[in-house]
Amino acid sequence: ESDRHSEALDCITRYLGVGSYLQWDEAARVNWITNQLQSKRPLIRSGAWNDNGEIFTPTAVDTLETFKMISEQYDESLGAYVISQCTSASDIMAVLLLQRDAGVKKPLRVAPLFETLDDLNGAAATMDQLFSIPAYIGSLEGRKQEVMIGYSDSAKDAGRLAATWAQYEKQLELVEVAKKHSVDMTFFHGKGGTVGRGGNPNTFNGIVEHAPGTVNGQFRVTEQGEMINQNFGYADRAERTLDIYTAAVLAEQHTDRPLPNQEWKDVMDKLSEISCEAYRKIVRGDERFVPYFRAATPELELSKLNIGSRPAKRKASGGVESLRAIPWIFAWTQTRLNLPTWLGVGEAINQVLASEDEQTLRQMYNEWGSFRTTIDLVEMILSKSDSSIARHYEDVLVSDPAAVDLGSEIRKIHDGTEQAIKDLTGHKILAENDHLLLQLMAVRNPYVDCLNVLQAETLKRLRANENSDEEQVLNDALLTTITGVANGMGNTG
Repeated sequence: ESDRHSEALDCITRYLGVGSYLQWDEAARVNWITNQLQSKRPLIRSGAWNDNGEIFTPTAVDTLETFKMISEQYDESLGAYVISQCTSASDIMAVLLLQRDAGVKKPLRVAPLFETLDDLNGAAATMDQLFSIPAYIGSLEGRKQEVMIGYSDSAKDAGRLAATWAQYEKQLELVEVAKKHSVDMTFFHGKGGTVGRGGNPNTFNGIVEHAPGTVNGQFRVTEQGEMINQNFGYADRAERTLDIYTAAVLAEQHTDRPLPNQEWKDVMDKLSEISCEAYRKIVRGDERFVPYFRAATPELELSKLNIGSRPAKRKASGGVESLRAIPWIFAWTQTRLNLPTWLGVGEAINQVLASEDEQTLRQMYNEWGSFRTTIDLVEMILSKSDSSIARHYEDVLVSDPAAVDLGSEIRKIHDGTEQAIKDLTGHKILAENDHLLLQLMAVRNPYVDCLNVLQAETLKRLRANENSDEEQVLNDALLTTITGVANGMGNTG
């Protein structure tokens, strides 16, 4: 994370007696890093951080030891150095400086990760400033720059619709910045395999519908968790997956797609603003939300079961904002409410359909593939959701009257969102054109329903019997139901 690098540099500047890096403004940080990059003098003796514990914090020591370890690796053994929570040019230059000072002979390419809505909105300005610094642009091998776009955290921050539009629009802006500075930019798409985390079960269409001019024969994407086994677990399956990726990247270059005209952009801005406000009003602004979320879902239990590749939270303390995107999505999937994928969408669609922009919105759905893909994915998730199952979790697990009231309000919003989607798409039932999905749900939903009932009861008993002899048995039962529900919901969680 970017703040770890800043903390390490702050310890170094205080050790050198030149001030506190953390107290400098952005211009001062960039100027100082630029001067250090142009100097051949090392900043600090290797290992000096271990002899000055009164200055170097444990986080700074760990960060500097990491760069020392990087310097000891063979060339090509590591790829990109991705900086999460990147907000400024100095965040990127800091990694370049720390690599050079650690003696990394062939520095890793530095890839900023723009993941929140504010980060995405500022990405073009950040990269424009960065490419204007001779010391940085001269460090780019072949004038190639990789930029990572965070899909999961931006959606958790602003809601699905606002995040999707920001990702689309800001990638186009970044392409223009790269052209301005004659830089070959490759986007690294930080998506999960599931819809709530930016994924698309139709990989081919998902790639082809990216913003025009942003793929250009180069496509990098994360594959993680169970998706690795699902897509690459067997030789024939891996070959098929790579065939689809290759075909889509090639087809994207020969597929004509319209860029949104100004009228469409204005409507998207309107949809984004309304949906983001509606999403944050509940997730951030309603004091009943966190107690409801923790009572009505297995969020707390997920972190104890140790079933993820990383800690459930970036920081031990904190609420929803500190929760990683994977458990955030996964917890709502278990209760079949899938709230992060649709919250805010219905309010936005209903308001625009009731305005003078109604026909423009319907035209966008019919003629703009990227927008239609977004709406169709929300429709697919809603078709898999079941507010009555979520109500059962509330009945069994939620005792706070205020949280119960919020649950009722959320389920009304869910049902209203279903109606809004059907109004826009012209469908009488959700996903009515996806006959295979409807058949699959008809077969598997009765089994998943039973698992949900068992899970709610297991959670109730676990919370009533902490540190008892039954706890391990109940944890095993909970893990079994979690696995079953996740498999039943497929690409939703």
